Amino acid sequence: MYIENKSVSMNGPARIGRVTFSKTGKSISYGGRTFQSLKGSGFKANFFDVDTRERFWISGPRKDGKDRLYAESSAPIEIDPDVAEGYWRVIRGKRSE
Repeated sequence: MYIENKSVSMNGPARIGRVTFSKTGKSISYGGRTFQSLKGSGFKANFFDVDTRERFWISGPRKDGKDRLYAESSAPIEIDPDVAEGYWRVIRGKRSE
């Protein structure tokens, strides 16, 4: 999934990583954090961290790699090592970089 911290700025720190969905599907876990949906009430964010209340944009990664809301941003998007090969091969249709 694409995970971007929107509490820092509109182009906050972002990464591609593997998330876990709760049994009910009401929350997402990643990196020791738990996120819940803002249920449409967020501005440029769709989830929040249940502990810190920070807002995030979490979505499936795009095939064209333009995951950021503001495409003109050149801020890097980190890719977790455990998903890098699958991301480049399956999502982006390229060999691993």
